[in-house]
Amino acid sequence: MLSTKRFDANKNYPLIGPEDPPPVEVLNPESDSKVLLVCDHASRSFPAAMNKLGLDDLALDRHIAWDIGAGAVTRLLAARFDATAVLAGYSRLIVDYNRKLDDPTAFPEISDGIMVPGNQGLSKEARIARVISFYEPYHEAISAEIEAALSSGVYPAIVSIHSFTPMFAGRARHWKIGVLWDKDPRIPTPLIGGMRKRVGDDCVGDNEPYSGRDPHDFTVDNHAETRGLPNVSIEIRQDLIDSDEGVTEWAGHLGDVLAPILADPDLYQILEME
Repeated sequence: MLSTKRFDANKNYPLIGPEDPPPVEVLNPESDSKVLLVCDHASRSFPAAMNKLGLDDLALDRHIAWDIGAGAVTRLLAARFDATAVLAGYSRLIVDYNRKLDDPTAFPEISDGIMVPGNQGLSKEARIARVISFYEPYHEAISAEIEAALSSGVYPAIVSIHSFTPMFAGRARHWKIGVLWDKDPRIPTPLIGGMRKRVGDDCVGDNEPYSGRDPHDFTVDNHAETRGLPNVSIEIRQDLIDSDEGVTEWAGHLGDVLAPILADPDLYQILEME
């Protein structure tokens, strides 16, 4: 069973009450693995005081609130590789952990055509309270795990797990999985090749349906690429992982293909960028 680190409930997170979940969850904090898994959009939770930003449960079951299935896949991969995983504890509608804070979509007033009442006309003070309560604890937890590894002489591989909608802007997305990356091919290139052999050439996107090129994919850019650490972002189509069976199947696909890549000791080095 995965061990879990829970953050100090007495710390001043201004928007999180004593009965609310912690702002971030760290699985396997004592792991000796060189792999660090992160999941920006693992949760659709809201603290009680925020009243779900005025949205109903039907809206919050949708992808606008979280990456459906991504957290569950992350948990299975953490168990398989005995790796540490950092999962954001709250919905991305409060603040999107995978955005720079000056990005207008960091505090979305409208998401996939749905107005978010609690995000209308946010003051600077309200945004700061969200950053302190949710955004900073998540990114600080990632940084702490990386710095701990570096201090022990390990250059960890960062694997970020997301999911994407089967339809967007009225168009079907045929990819089953996407591999997002920018300058570092060490994980993405063999992962794309291995997944194409496993699930079909046309089913695996290379920087599709989203791009991992700068300035996209903030979490990986900020924590891994700036340090020259091996990294990849993975997107799985949500209809494939919206059930326990689907989560198990796709965590299995990913785990089997990632295993020999992550087992290569030569992976864990700093990549010098020009």
